[in-house]
Amino acid sequence: MPRKIVAKRKSVSTGDRLLLASRDRVKTVDCPAWQPPRGSLLGIEFLTEKQIVEYLDLARRMESVLRRGSTLLKGKRVVLLFYEASTRTRVSFELAAKALGATTTIITASASSIEKGESLIDTGYTLRALGGDLIVMRHPSSGAHWTLARHLNLPLVNAGDGMHEHPSQALLDAFTMLKHKRMLRGLRVTIIGDVFHSRVARSNTFLLSKLGGEVTLCGPPDMVPDAAAKLADGVRVVHSLQEGITGADVVMLLRIQKERFVGRRTSFEQYVADYQMTAERLQGAKPDTIVMHPGPIIRGVELTAEVADMPRSVIREQVHSGIPIRMGILARALGKA
Repeated sequence: MPRKIVAKRKSVSTGDRLLLASRDRVKTVDCPAWQPPRGSLLGIEFLTEKQIVEYLDLARRMESVLRRGSTLLKGKRVVLLFYEASTRTRVSFELAAKALGATTTIITASASSIEKGESLIDTGYTLRALGGDLIVMRHPSSGAHWTLARHLNLPLVNAGDGMHEHPSQALLDAFTMLKHKRMLRGLRVTIIGDVFHSRVARSNTFLLSKLGGEVTLCGPPDMVPDAAAKLADGVRVVHSLQEGITGADVVMLLRIQKERFVGRRTSFEQYVADYQMTAERLQGAKPDTIVMHPGPIIRGVELTAEVADMPRSVIREQVHSGIPIRMGILARALGKA
């Protein structure tokens, strides 16, 4: 069990400034002393080391529950509210809920009153009035979950908010790492790609630093600015792929979106030339280095097909890890674990 680490950041309840989103804009406001509804998982940044370890331990127990089935959440209604498209996250939350006996309802922005202009808060009120017991939400605005949580007395799970966080992804990534590495303390993890826009990179950096991991962020300067080293204690920023993977235990590649290269110093073609993970480049890492990717992967961009399919790639295992992790998140959110 990792030793206790005392978080140096103040908790939300002390009045930290957070990005809170309305439907049409994002603004920074002061948060008074307040705690989200019991069981909510809004991010990794404000979790303690103990809470993170509890989620990981719970997922281990859920693996056996998954094999035999369960009625732990029978009678509970889980609402999947997705303002953005998703495959892995949405489907694994749905399968996790059903594996525990809950019923699920999926709501997307293009097939609901959201498209007609209904506000986020009014949508939340509607889902509560219809009998939802828990909301799992993905939203394009950073901080949207904090806004909704302040208006509802339902547990709320963050399935990704803008450029902010993706807590369940970081938990399933850590869960996967622990299946291949003895512990997270001292583990060297290099995250490569567009860190500036990545909620996955932020949540993983928060989690790994709390549990004693050593995080290196790697990519071109306009995607991995030096200021990214301030995300957490001990984070290192490098701009050379070879320097980034040398000595790494885990190499995590981030999805690259071509439209985000518009107006940047680094072109899409230059990124692929300098940072695409190939089998030849991976030889510069340790023989037991594992390759990860939160998905969706784009073969021929972030990595070659050869790397995606090689034995040390655990990308498909990450996807599977999402089910027991999210089973644990749902069970805990509804007071059953």
